[in-house]
Amino acid sequence: MTYYLLLLVGFLILVAGADYLVKGASSIAKKLNISDLIIGLTVVSIGTSAPELSVNIMASLDGSAGMAIGNVIGSNIFNFLAIIGITAITRPINLKSSLLKIEIPYAILASAALIFVTADVILDGTEGFIGRGDGLILLLFFSIFLYYVFLSAKKGDIKENDATGHNTKTYSLWISLIMISGGLAALIFGGDLIVDNATVLARQWGFSDNLIGLTIIAIGTSLPELATSVVAALRGNSDIAIGNVVGSNIFNIFFVLGASSVIAPLYVAPESIADGLMAALATAMVLFFAYRGKGQRIDKVEGLILISTYVLYTIYIISR
Repeated sequence: MTYYLLLLVGFLILVAGADYLVKGASSIAKKLNISDLIIGLTVVSIGTSAPELSVNIMASLDGSAGMAIGNVIGSNIFNFLAIIGITAITRPINLKSSLLKIEIPYAILASAALIFVTADVILDGTEGFIGRGDGLILLLFFSIFLYYVFLSAKKGDIKENDATGHNTKTYSLWISLIMISGGLAALIFGGDLIVDNATVLARQWGFSDNLIGLTIIAIGTSLPELATSVVAALRGNSDIAIGNVVGSNIFNIFFVLGASSVIAPLYVAPESIADGLMAALATAMVLFFAYRGKGQRIDKVEGLILISTYVLYTIYIISR
């Protein structure tokens, strides 16, 4: 019972840490006269992926490669199938042009990159590893994505309320620095709690690190995206909800997985290849629903299909 409680505490600390980190960093960025648009596209989007990054760094340092890879892939699958599904049921999603022009094409590229770096055994028959070279390539794509976002914002392809709907509240410099320091400390402590206790539970249940990463940890670290998307949908900003999820998936693959593999090369279990393909399928389903009709929207029926797919996939990975 203690391990379950500590795991829950770890998730709560992780989410709170990400929230304070974003608030503190956004406040300082605002004081430097950086627009809400750029803050939303960078600080806030990266901040919602901070829990995944924290857990993955701890897992990499602990040698739990399966947990690190499972967390990224599982979070992306949960984001696209469960969160977008729940959001669409709450309120049908109308997609803005900037999302279709910028983030979704990069989401396709990210899915292709994920399959490429996890499929060594298929491509050349060698043992599957995501090495430091792969990680540096992923981080390079992340840098290109950020440059593309800045350039698009400057050209006016992205409007202020098209991006994240983020309105920055400012605090004094000292309070902002305390928020950032406290947020980082909470991310480190919470991530360590999660990895340690999830590893113990995985051993007790007879589950692999990969399965724990794909399910419990992936859902737990996606809580900021889930909360952001549901609140946005309830407020009628469903475009913000899906933009948050798509952006998070891009960050997870290019930044989180890239940084994790630079810290320590990650062994890719054979089942991770199938999970990577499932993440690509989830992306394809969202794209198909988005482009299927004239209105570029995802409705409640399609939301139910996405959620049902996630439930079936979860049953499959637990039983395999």
